[in-house]
Formats: sequence, structure tokens, C-alpha cells
Amino acid sequence: MAAVKNKVLIVDLDAQGNASTGLGVSKEDIKVSTYDLIIGKSSLGEVVQKTKIPSLFIAPSTTDLSSVDVDLVDDSRRVMKLRDLFQNNVKIEYDFIIIDCPPSLNLLTVNALVASNSILVPLQAEFFALEGLSQLLLTVRDIRAKINKNLKIHGIVLTMYDKRNKLSEQIESDVRDNLGALVYDTVIPRNVRLSEAPSFSMPALIYDHKCTGAIAYQKLAAELLKREHDFMRQSK
Repeated sequence: MAAVKNKVLIVDLDAQGNASTGLGVSKEDIKVSTYDLIIGKSSLGEVVQKTKIPSLFIAPSTTDLSSVDVDLVDDSRRVMKLRDLFQNNVKIEYDFIIIDCPPSLNLLTVNALVASNSILVPLQAEFFALEGLSQLLLTVRDIRAKINKNLKIHGIVLTMYDKRNKLSEQIESDVRDNLGALVYDTVIPRNVRLSEAPSFSMPALIYDHKCTGAIAYQKLAAELLKREHDFMRQSK
């Protein structure tokens, strides 16, 4: 999305910090992180860093995020931290803010869902991922009913798809039969070059823009932007 001149911010809310290290941010160089953002010690401007990619910025994370649940246990607005942050920053200068969530439904994930207007769900083409999807959809329904009525599912994208594996085909069929248009047409394949890119601290598009994985992500970005355009047009 940044490659086609959108100004994009990635907010890394995963204590593992994979989005940060994958964009070349060294853990040793992080002075303030999304942990400081969530607990109110730092502003968005203080946390955000430039990346090597023009128009792409990141609010990096550290392992400190793993203690957020405990640190905010007595805070009555603990699920509203990100939402308050974005609402108080009236002049947010980004076309898209993408919040990378941890792989579990904890306080950080709930904060992201409360602060967002839409969700992109990556679904690994394996059986247990379907169980996690069911729980996520229930959580989205609850948050929509109680806190964020504007929250919508932007789409579900199948990832790590192996066309040689009949299980991948079965999962794709089940998901498309049950969720229909919510599932993106684009499917992200298993691809060695995609796996290699993070170890070089590069997005796949920079590491090898001709590999099948990078081409798939370019198609996904185009499909996402089209859906966003359609959503905006329908809301007017």
C-alpha cells in the first residue's frame, strides 16, 4: 500500500515484535515503544519511527507489552487506550493505520478492535485456525454490540496456502461456503522467499518483488484498496 504512495503506519501490538524486526527495527535501538503508548507514558509522535520504505512508518513493540494486562488491571478505561489515543490525535497524517495484533484474544487485541473501523483476518490454511476464527468472530460481535458499533470485518485472507495439500483446498472450500464474500479472492501461498524476507529485515516486496508470495501480496493490497473504496462509497 505504501508502494502506491499511501502514507501507512503499522502499530506493532505484539510483544514478539515481528512486525518491527521485519522492517529493520533493532530491539536495542527502541527507546520508547507501543508499551509506553498504551500505558500513557509517550505520545504517538514520540513512538513512531521511519522505515527504509518511503511512506511506511512503524510504532515498534518490545517484550514489555506482555505485562500490559497486569499494569492496567485497575484502569477503568483499559480497553479504550488506543481509541482514546487516536481520538486525541486529531491531525493523524496517515492514509492507513494497520494494527498488528498478538495471536491471542487478550487486552491488546481488544484495544485494537475497539480502536479500529475494520478488521483484516489472516487465516492460516490449517484446521486449528478455523477454531480460532470462530472465537474471533464471536468477540467481534460482542465488541460491536457493546463498544464499537462501527467495527466491520473488512475481509478474511487465506495464508500459507499449499495448493498441493488437499487440506488447504478443503479449508478454503469450507471458509468460502460459510463466509462467502468476506473471504478475499487473493490467496497467499506458502513461499520460500516470503519466509526468507524477514531474516533480511525486508518486506517481501523489497526482498523479491517477482516471487509468487510478493505478487500475491500486491494483489491483496489492490483488492483491499478496492474494498475500502467500495466501503467508503456505500457509507456516503
